[in-house]
Amino acid sequence: MSVSRYHDPLVDETVVRSTLPSGLKVVVIPRPGQRRTYATFATYYGSIDSHFRVPTTGEPLEVPDGIAHFLEHKMFAKPEGDVMDQFAALGASTNAYTEYLTTSYLFSTTDQVAECLAILMDLVQRPHFTEENVQKEQGIIEQELRMYLDMPGDRVHSNLMRALYQKHPVRLDIGGSVDSIRTITPDVLYRCYETFYHPSNMQLLVVGDLDANQVMAQIADAQREKGLTASQGEIVRYLPDEPAAVAQDWVEQVMPVSLPLVAIGYKDPIQRLEGMDLLRREVVSDIMWGLLLGKASHLWSRLYAEGLINDRFGAHYSAAPTYAYSSMGGETPDPERLAEVLADELPRLEITADDVERQKKSEWGGFATLFNSPGDLAYQYNAWHFRGVDLFDYPQALEAVSLKDVQARRDEHVQSAHRSVSVIRPEAP
Repeated sequence: MSVSRYHDPLVDETVVRSTLPSGLKVVVIPRPGQRRTYATFATYYGSIDSHFRVPTTGEPLEVPDGIAHFLEHKMFAKPEGDVMDQFAALGASTNAYTEYLTTSYLFSTTDQVAECLAILMDLVQRPHFTEENVQKEQGIIEQELRMYLDMPGDRVHSNLMRALYQKHPVRLDIGGSVDSIRTITPDVLYRCYETFYHPSNMQLLVVGDLDANQVMAQIADAQREKGLTASQGEIVRYLPDEPAAVAQDWVEQVMPVSLPLVAIGYKDPIQRLEGMDLLRREVVSDIMWGLLLGKASHLWSRLYAEGLINDRFGAHYSAAPTYAYSSMGGETPDPERLAEVLADELPRLEITADDVERQKKSEWGGFATLFNSPGDLAYQYNAWHFRGVDLFDYPQALEAVSLKDVQARRDEHVQSAHRSVSVIRPEAP
């Protein structure tokens, strides 16, 4: 087992990394004096991975929408009971979440780290799916999905994604639909598990006051005991060609809200962008939105003063190898007026070189604060890793951004042809 150790002088952090014979990526970030240890076991498998080629057979397989989220739920069920109880007995907290690209399992603890790490590895690497527990979970997730249908904040985002995208599965709810989850069986769960939960498609990251060599040895021993090898072939994901045009430019829904909710999105018609190219695109976009709609911007202050937005309004850029978009929104008394002002002002607001340098300092501050929270640090490290980005490449990408880059990014991205608006309106009195 070869181990590499890297120290970043800018943030004064050390990261210890290794790839085990099973293909599993292991990352340890030692934090001397940190009381709490945080660990994640993540797989490059998310809600958009519903059509793929099975590596062991070469067979193309299309599975029900929402199955990645369903599988995440079922991993906690073992013949001896719920794994959450095992963590609780050690005084640790645990959770899991599924996103468009990844599924992650985690624990946080102040004691008995080795025992918790053993439970986490067993949780992720010992599936137990039966007809009975799958049927039970279908009822539980159906209730969860129906709950989300009644949540205005969730609906305004989901409707926006369907308006932005015509074919890409990012347009679908991460949990799938009531109809799709009813078709899930133990067999298809096992096939998805065997494809995407192979160690070569995963990363285990631990942050805390730890001996990195001991952590690496424990994980390597556990992999050997299970006989895990890196014999699996490449996972081929099939995704439709997404048109540059949005599906709808305006979509509305009526729900019981006191004020209208609005979400405005700009679709970024990129194709197969990853690694440093993706990181640069994200960094420039974040700087652009910070200047245009950050709380220190003139436009944000004007919209706030006019009562068109509240202090929760903001803009965010989300990017992955096969999709990217910007979204902004919140409560507003006048969705039409807000959308009109943004459409008019965003393309023509003045941006100076001094503005860009000031915003770069702000972005650097945000990056540095990641290291104050082990949970935030682990989340961002994983999020970038599965997009081909090293967390410690961020300062280099940030430093390289120029005024010309930001202006070009706005000209390319903030276009009416790429914009959709989602509105949730109050029910009629």
